[in-house]
Amino acid sequence: MRYEAEGSPRRGHPDRATDRLAHALGLFSIGLGLAELAAPRAIAETAGLRDHEAIVRGYGAREIATGVALLAARDPMPWVWARVLGDAADLVTLAQGRDGSPRRRRRTQIALGTVAAVTLLDIACAATLARETPRPPRPLRDYRDRVGFPRPPERMRGKAREMAGVY
Repeated sequence: MRYEAEGSPRRGHPDRATDRLAHALGLFSIGLGLAELAAPRAIAETAGLRDHEAIVRGYGAREIATGVALLAARDPMPWVWARVLGDAADLVTLAQGRDGSPRRRRRTQIALGTVAAVTLLDIACAATLARETPRPPRPLRDYRDRVGFPRPPERMRGKAREMAGVY
């Protein structure tokens, strides 16, 4: 769990929404990884990457490992950044597979758009987590009962004149 940072109006409060998003991204990683391991040929064909089943299997294993680590970690931030790096690898692989028939290029472009959208979500989650702190900050001091005088104002009257005579 991460907490809202110093500059936030919700300073010190847990950021449950971003934690839920990180958890959902972990589940998504595991699901995608299982699909990539179970049907690498179908996924490669759908993405326009025929004859790249081994890469799809490898990326599936990476997705599962990242998802499990994301769900098991106390601090999800490094694992969400790992997802961003994995997305970058996916985008590079898809960009290299854009040659071929028009139908295959279209499939690759759709896959590129889908991965780019997920990448933006991962980056937004990672950036939010990076702004937060893993430990709640110390509570702000409560000075509402203070008046600024070392003694009650009635007892302080005339003390300035007394002190002026000392110096």
